[in-house]
Amino acid sequence: MILSINPHNPQQRLINRTCEVLEAGGIITYPTDTFYGIGCDLLNKKGIILIHKLKNRSLKKPFSIICDSLKEISRYAQVTNYAYKTMRRLLPGPYTFILEGTKLVPKIMLTKRKTVGIRVPDNEISLAIVRTLGRPIISTSAGLDDPYAIRDAYGPRLDVIIDGGPLYPNPSSVISLTGNVPEVIREGKGDVSSFL
Repeated sequence: MILSINPHNPQQRLINRTCEVLEAGGIITYPTDTFYGIGCDLLNKKGIILIHKLKNRSLKKPFSIICDSLKEISRYAQVTNYAYKTMRRLLPGPYTFILEGTKLVPKIMLTKRKTVGIRVPDNEISLAIVRTLGRPIISTSAGLDDPYAIRDAYGPRLDVIIDGGPLYPNPSSVISLTGNVPEVIREGKGDVSSFL
């Protein structure tokens, strides 16, 4: 099912429909500020395993999660004062921050070092989904920038494909805030000059 959702003013009834699919254990494709992502409810372990298979990715390489605010991030990650100030300055935006996860993050989503990648994308659709669902969704790139190409590639394994308009895919910048000094893991769409 492809749902066309307004990227600037998402229709709440379509967001509600998407969240019903997520609550029922479904897998969705949705736009972010960097690419179309594939995801499911953070608490859907079967869905997470299915997405790992879909992406042909080892379970030892967890996906990042999408939160809707700094307040929500602090429920799922340990946030130092420095990390808080840094994220407040840059989010929402095309960044993934690596932080130590809390007990609320399912083990399957943590690295060996108990860290988790967290995003707050500058995209009204993905933020509306997380806000309405009431908890984070997982995020991995669909690898394609057109909802119809995504449908052709992944077909019936996706329950909802959201068409949020054209995207020009560019990965997020990944910054680790786990140590005393920020570490740029990947330079992507977000400006990392303040960390170098």
